[in-house]
Parts: sequence; structure tokens; C-alpha cells
Amino acid sequence: MGTKTRKAEYRERFEERIDELKWLYCEIYHNDMQGFEWLCNSMYEYYEERDISLKKLDRTREKDKNWYKSNKLLGMMLYTGAFAGTLKGVREKLDYIESCGVNYVHLMPLLESPKGKDDGGYAVSDFRRVQPELGTIEDLRDLTEQMHERGISCCMDFVMNHTSEEHAWAKAARAGDPEARRRYYFYDNWDIPGQFEQTMPQVFPTTAPGNFTWLEDCHQAVMTTFYPYQWDLNYENCVVFNDMVGNMLFLANCGIDIIRLDAVPYIWKTLGTNCRNLPQVHTLVRMMRLIGEIVCPGVLLLGEVVMEPAKVVPYFGSVEKPECHMLYNVTTMASTWHTVATKDTALLKRQLDQVFALPKEYVFLNYLRCHDDIGWGLDYGWLKNFEIEEVAHKKYLNDYLTGKWAGSDARGELYNDDPRLGDARLCGTTASLSGLEAALYEKDGTKTERAIRYIVMLHAYLLSQSGIPMLYSGDEIGQLNDYTYKEDFYKQADSRYLHRGNFPWESVDEEVPQRIFKALRTLEKIRAEHEIFSMEAETGTFETGSTHVLGICRVSGGKKFVAYYNFSDMPVKVDESILEDKKGFINLVTGEKISKDPEEIEGGGYRWFYKES
Repeated sequence: MGTKTRKAEYRERFEERIDELKWLYCEIYHNDMQGFEWLCNSMYEYYEERDISLKKLDRTREKDKNWYKSNKLLGMMLYTGAFAGTLKGVREKLDYIESCGVNYVHLMPLLESPKGKDDGGYAVSDFRRVQPELGTIEDLRDLTEQMHERGISCCMDFVMNHTSEEHAWAKAARAGDPEARRRYYFYDNWDIPGQFEQTMPQVFPTTAPGNFTWLEDCHQAVMTTFYPYQWDLNYENCVVFNDMVGNMLFLANCGIDIIRLDAVPYIWKTLGTNCRNLPQVHTLVRMMRLIGEIVCPGVLLLGEVVMEPAKVVPYFGSVEKPECHMLYNVTTMASTWHTVATKDTALLKRQLDQVFALPKEYVFLNYLRCHDDIGWGLDYGWLKNFEIEEVAHKKYLNDYLTGKWAGSDARGELYNDDPRLGDARLCGTTASLSGLEAALYEKDGTKTERAIRYIVMLHAYLLSQSGIPMLYSGDEIGQLNDYTYKEDFYKQADSRYLHRGNFPWESVDEEVPQRIFKALRTLEKIRAEHEIFSMEAETGTFETGSTHVLGICRVSGGKKFVAYYNFSDMPVKVDESILEDKKGFINLVTGEKISKDPEEIEGGGYRWFYKES
């Protein structure tokens, strides 16, 4: 494509969106046209710098705007260091990633962060440099290029709420540079910070209390919502927005296909509010969406909004004026582990019904586990109807999933335990929380079989939800908790490293990992081959005749998928009225016609039934 044609392509995208972008920018930044013109010039520069192959991919995706809604998409999140040591190591492991059926890889934070003050890589000191031990920006570009040749998309975190105190902006601010200080929230005394604290909740009240940190060397207080070494950026300053957009486009030009907006609800602060989910946040995200559509339309925005559904859904924007392309299905994940512990599917059914009722344009990223802890942000208002009290219930969930409850084989650990509030969170891998660790330790064959069955059932349930299924690296082979983090000075205080252990390459070919791997691959191939799993299908739950068994039904074009998931340890006979007379249905996993006899589903088991018409 020649220079004139490229300019025409950019101009068409730009003119289609410039009026709204200008209106939003001027509204939030008080008609600062100098800042707006700088942003527009910068956008064109990033477009010009974008590689020809990425521009070609942009055009392909522009023609198929729903490319990421396919039932063939399967994701995996992984830590570069834990998975393969370096970015070059990940490149060498692409054959394994492909063997998992994965075509969407989320590389967990890998930008430069100070050791010991990185919170897992979320305290970025340079948005354009990779942590030296993991490689270089050129290694990242090489990796994404190889991924694209194999049809694999790449996701990366964009930590936009804050920088590390080691970032060049922060160092200049600390040294007294007034322009740099305007990029953060600096105060000469505790007067205004004290006013903020009256209405601003604390994120980590036990490990990082308060929302401000006093800097003794410069006699200033700085806003630090998450940790003292993570300084909140001030997006009321248009220079911050312009420069952070530049960092986002830089990552896009490195071949990143999905930009994960970390902690996005927190990015705008206003005195007298809780400084979360404010209207200005949505203005900023909408502008980022428009900028992406102009410069790199093949790149998606994934919002990290770890809150209840009522606060999550607005980050999709509207159908006419969308914001994020995808959001995490956090509440369903938490409700899933609630169900594992209680064996009662009522809350999970209610949660799924709320998600399934949303417009099909809203795409959720579904997962069982991720790099983070499990927070118990459940619907306690509804649970109270059943005389379930929040504090006591959280204690039960944590006791069960840490193996303290009699009869529980789950093995997890608490994170940010606050005995005063009874609000501890939970850590652990899917396999260890499902009982596999305890079963193997006890060398109990019966328990091992049950744990494997349960792990496969949970993934079958994950794959039948509406949205994009995301595996956590290691779950595909039943990776267990890694307790060696307790021996690492920099990690021992953070129990989330329990499920961030090094990938056990030495045990991949062992019997139990292979049984889990093969079972999951069977399910993943079925999902990819059948359009009934696409996001266009009508999806809902149904009554199964047992509170222990969850039912999910998908219908599309005369085709019907009916699934049962038994969360209890005991066999259960289910209500099969949804199958009518069973005529035409097959077991989608075995390919066999289903029996007319009442179906009994073993403890921790599942059934996938399907008919064409």
C-alpha cells in the first residue's frame, strides 16, 4: 500500500471519529486545544510507525469485527519467567501452546519493574522496556510476530492507574520538578489527603493501609491507592493521558493484540467521592477506544474491573458507543468456588442467568483461576434470604478451601487476612483446590479419580459458558500449589505466589497430567468444532431437579446443547425433561446415543448432550 493510500486509510478512520474524540477531550480537559492537537499528531506518528504486517492484520479484522467472538478462540494466561524463563523461551514453547489448542496468550506483566517493589510486575518503572531477565522489546516483537504467523493473538497488561516510584516521572517529581509533580497527586501536608480518606475505601487495609504515603525526603504526601511504591497518576492532567496513550500505542506497535487495562475503575479521583467508577473514567476509556479504532483497529481493549456485575457492565459502554471490547467475568469465577465449597448451585445459577441475559455484543472472558486471589464479592443481599451471613459465610468458604473444614480435601491459603473484618481472600491452583494435591499426597486412588473428574468437570463447565474461555497455565495438566515461594525473600509475604509457581515441565508426560490434558483437549476440540458454542447461541440455565447439579442449555438454528454439572461428591439422578424424549440427542463426548433410562451423574461428573434438529 503506497503512502497516498495509507494516508487515505488513516484519514478515513480519523474523520469518522474525530468529532466525538474532540468533544470528549475538550469536555474533560476544558478545551485544551494545544493538548488535543499534540495527541492527534502523536496518533498519526504511531500509525506511520506501525509495521506493515500489523496494518494488514488491522484491515483483516476491520472486515470481520467479530473475529474475537468465535467459538474457536481459546486463551491461556502465563508468566513468562515461570513458564519458559524468557520471551525467547516462550517462543521456543509455541509448539506446546499450539498443542493445547490455545490461540490467545496473555503474557502476564513483563515490563521493567524494580525487584522487591513490583507487586507481580504492576509497578512499572518504564513502559517501553522489558524486565532484563525476561529479554528485550525486540524479543517481544519477535515473539508476537511468530505468534501471528501461527494465528495466535497476544495480550499484555497496561498498568494505567499508577507508575512505580522508580519511574522517570516519579523520580523527577520527588526531586521537586513541578511539571512532574502535576502528573501525580502531591500535597504539602495531610489536609487534603485526610479529606480524601474520609470517602475513599482502602484496597489493601492490612498489607498497605491508607491511600497516601508520606515522603520524608521531600516532605510531601503522594497518593498511593494500592502500595506505597505505586504512585497514582493524575488523569486530570491531559499530559498524563496523552503520554499514557502513547505508551499504549507503543505496545500495540510491538504486536500486542489485546491491551488489558489494569485497575481501570480507579483512574479518576475526585475529592468527596469513593474515587471509583466515576463518569470521567468512562470518558477516558471511550477516548482510548476511539484512538485505537483510528490507529490500530485490530487491537482490543480488555477491562479489568474486579467488582459486582452492576459496576462491571457499564465498562462495555453502549452498543452505539462501546468502551471495552471484553471484560473479566469475575463474579462468576467467585461464585464457582463458592459452589465448590457449598455444593449448592443456586447462587451460581442466579449469577449465570444475569450474565446470559446481557446483550450478545458484551463479551466476557471466563476463567476458573488466574494470577490473582479469589475475593468473595458475592451477592450477600440475596444470600441473606437464606439466613446466610456475610462474615460467617466467608469464614466457611475459606475454611473449606484451605482444608480446615472436616472432610475437605481442598488445599489453599489465605491472602490479606483481616480477622477484624473476616474478609480474607483465597489462593491456590485449580487442581489443589479441587483435591488433587491432597489425594496424591495421601496416595489415595479413589480420591485421585474423584479429583481428576472434578477438574475436568469444572473445565467442561467453563467451556460451555458464553464468552472466551481462559486457561491458567498449568491447569491443563493439573499443576499443584508451589510452596517454595515461602523460601524467597521477595515473595514470601505474598501468598498469591502459591499459584504462580514454575511450570512443571518435568512432569508433563506423567500419567495424571496427561489424563487431565487429554480430557480437556477432547472438550476444547468439541467446542471449536460446533457452532452451538458460539456467542450467537441463546444460552441459559435450567432446573435439574437437584441443588447440587447445574444445568446449562444452548440453542441456535435448531441445534440444542444440554449440559449437567454435578458439584457434589455423590452420584445424583437428574430431571431430564429438558431432553424431551431424548430422541436425536447424543453424548457429545462419546458420540453415543443416550439411553432412555434415567441418567445418574457421578460425583464431580458432567454430561454434554447435543442434537442437530
